[in-house]
Amino acid sequence: MKSGKLRPALIIAISPSRHRDLLLALISSRLHQATLGFDEIINTSDSDYITTGLKVASLIRLGRLTSVESSVINAGLGTISPERLIRIKNLLINWLRK
Repeated sequence: MKSGKLRPALIIAISPSRHRDLLLALISSRLHQATLGFDEIINTSDSDYITTGLKVASLIRLGRLTSVESSVINAGLGTISPERLIRIKNLLINWLRK
């Protein structure tokens, strides 16, 4: 991974390996890039927006997944609601079943 500007990402899962790699979904403030019915938009009016630590409404890009070593994660920004995380994981599961 290139070093540079820190970018927010959602930790989807932690691998069971001894390396504890992380599966991440990238987060963007470019809402116009959303794939409707697939990507997850976090609006400033959403009940869990405050806990995310995001500065503006943002898009969890489920089509932009990456795996990284846990050591490259700088810091935690915030959290999403358990309900949102379940919805995201179900979207990914349904996508992978196709």
